Amino acid sequence: MSSSSMRSFEYLESLPGTVFNRLYKQPSTALAIFRRMLPQLAKSFVMAMLYMSRPLPVADLDTWVRPGSRREQDTAIDLLERLQILKRTAEPNKPRSYVLTDPFAASLRQALTGGGNHKSFGVRSRTRVEDEVTIPQLDDFARRQWEGVLGYMVGSTGVGLNDEGAKLSLSVKHLLKYGRLVEVKGRSVDITQDGFAFVLQEVNAQVWTILILYLENAEELGMDRVDVLSFLFMLGSLELGQGYSKANLTDTQLQMLLDLGDFGIIYQNTPDSDSYYPTRLATTLTSDAGALRSATAGFDTALRSSNDDKGFVVVETNYRIYAYTSSPLQIAILSLFTRLSTRYPNMVSGKMTRESVRRAINMGITGDQIIDFLYTHAHPQMRKNANFLPPTVVDQIRLWQIEGERMKSTVGFLFKDFLSAAEYEGPCQYAGDIGVLKWKNDAKRMFFVTRHEHVAAYLKSQKEKRREGG
Repeated sequence: MSSSSMRSFEYLESLPGTVFNRLYKQPSTALAIFRRMLPQLAKSFVMAMLYMSRPLPVADLDTWVRPGSRREQDTAIDLLERLQILKRTAEPNKPRSYVLTDPFAASLRQALTGGGNHKSFGVRSRTRVEDEVTIPQLDDFARRQWEGVLGYMVGSTGVGLNDEGAKLSLSVKHLLKYGRLVEVKGRSVDITQDGFAFVLQEVNAQVWTILILYLENAEELGMDRVDVLSFLFMLGSLELGQGYSKANLTDTQLQMLLDLGDFGIIYQNTPDSDSYYPTRLATTLTSDAGALRSATAGFDTALRSSNDDKGFVVVETNYRIYAYTSSPLQIAILSLFTRLSTRYPNMVSGKMTRESVRRAINMGITGDQIIDFLYTHAHPQMRKNANFLPPTVVDQIRLWQIEGERMKSTVGFLFKDFLSAAEYEGPCQYAGDIGVLKWKNDAKRMFFVTRHEHVAAYLKSQKEKRREGG
């Protein structure tokens, strides 16, 4: 599951059952969740059970999976249950079974076969030829608005990023502050550690992060979050370059058009026009297209549906940096931890110093994030070497960071008091397999995880299996 899928999944997991029931009444939502958030094995289970007229016994489902893949099976079942797509049934004198929930199953069948008058995939508008918006125009608008958001975060207005006319509304600035992506001190805007991590994410993950913040803030704005979620999932199914009518949208969704326009996700000729256009940022919400790591270059590549993102940074052992870029956004990101001294039309140069790196660390940016940025954007000539980032530079960045810190805390959960080594080893290994294990002590049968839901569900399933087998 990609990082953007994980972020949206974590939000959905926190919703009550009544919200899922309303969400799944929309075929577009059911299809988007099926396509975007389910691993391949979970998709196979859903498709196999979609047209079954009766519940599937657990023993029958076990025969579909090879004995060596039981862990993957447990993970897929657990995810389906947490998204309330699958539920267990237990009737007297009948084996324990699984069944797909309604209305998810009904909506997914309708999405796959078509028909109905639900209009959940949007209603195409009849736009006059002279009013049509081309795909290059939509891409240019999306790029300008999104780079305006990133530029505001890294404080790059001084290097000309916003000269093209991207205007950020107060609601956008409030959302970035609410999400702790920036800190506003008077007239100064400083990027935070979370904000720098946000800038380094793939474009889809960035968009979903903003949308989750928008969802969390929706109720304060008097908006129905089911309407908000349904509209977001619908956007991922729309066609780029096609206009869609506003006639069937709710009041909440009409307000969203204005807000999403500030981020370059939706385009409207005027706020009063009868139609709207999804940009590429919207149409890739429920797919992995354009999932790139870089900022400006990455966004350009996302808009071209290509993964050919060449690096541009050269780092020398004397801490000097040469960046072959003319992007104001990339230059602004470099200036967060580099003392820039020279700028040419297609290159900037500077030097990482103790003061420049410590300044970035004091803003909340970690040394590992700086190293990750340099690693991700290393020039192709540097990549010809095995260790293309000079070890002296990497080590010194980390030393500059630990000057001001000696301990790092991690929020999580401790599992202990296992009765036997066998009882301990299963969930501990499972936690490591799914990437939530942070620490373990085999001698004391203890381990520490960042998220407990998966491990708790695994322990519960193992307990039920032992009870059935006993």
